Amino acid sequence: METSKDAVDAIIEQWAAVRPDLDTAAMEVFGRIFRLSRAMSDRMEKAYARFGISRGEFDVLATLRRSDAPYTLSPRQLSATLMLTTGGMTGRLDKLERAGLLRRSPDPHDRRGLQVTLTDEGFRLIDEAVGAGLAAQTAALSRLDDEQAGQLADLLRELLGAVD
Repeated sequence: METSKDAVDAIIEQWAAVRPDLDTAAMEVFGRIFRLSRAMSDRMEKAYARFGISRGEFDVLATLRRSDAPYTLSPRQLSATLMLTTGGMTGRLDKLERAGLLRRSPDPHDRRGLQVTLTDEGFRLIDEAVGAGLAAQTAALSRLDDEQAGQLADLLRELLGAVD
């Protein structure tokens, strides 16, 4: 597969000209990962905006949806899963509750606790939004065949395991 030069190649060439002693192999990988992440983040925001939600709000709804019936978690469980502060989580929950996509109710097992449950409308919306997000991701991967996409997923899993 013939590949054309990209912006990262230009940066690598500039470093080679001014600092030929540097091994820029890692920069080639992570420069592309950072640029890809930024580009895909923008695409995902656009995909979710059609449903009136942001990427962060998608994450809350998707976490509830993945929890399986009855699609209920505590705010603490959501915060831990999404690595958010309780304040950040409260803002997201407020907006999603106002939109009718989830509801908060007292936890029957803990008088001081709350439960967050996906509403029927939230269930419908997240199922549509996840499909739209996957379509955007699939379109981005369309330059790779299935074997290449699998190899890339395996390599990134390996790399992520090394830095987690």
